[in-house]
Amino acid sequence: MKLEAVHHIQVTYQTEVEETILFFYSKILGLKEINPPEGNDSGGWYQLGNTEIHVSREANANNQASRRHICFQVDDWKAFAEHLQAHNVEILPGTPIPGCDRFFIRDPGGNRIEITEFTKE
Repeated sequence: MKLEAVHHIQVTYQTEVEETILFFYSKILGLKEINPPEGNDSGGWYQLGNTEIHVSREANANNQASRRHICFQVDDWKAFAEHLQAHNVEILPGTPIPGCDRFFIRDPGGNRIEITEFTKE
């Protein structure tokens, strides 16, 4: 018995930011939108490689104080930071770690996201 892969990740948001957060994941991050199972209308579902990202409504979502996060790997973190800043997304610094360049952002629901480019050292 062993774990094989991460199938999906779920992040939450409060209803009042629904339009903004769905735009963020589909248009700003550029994730491919997928159809959820029939009868599931809890928000938006997206695909990145073999992993799904489920963006779902939660009545009392309180994500702004949490350090939990998704980490997206990019091929050019500087260009990605510029893209995000062009959409008024605040770039938050992270503690430097060997072998990668990285920064953090928060989505419109307050979920923390790390953006990383692995470097050759």
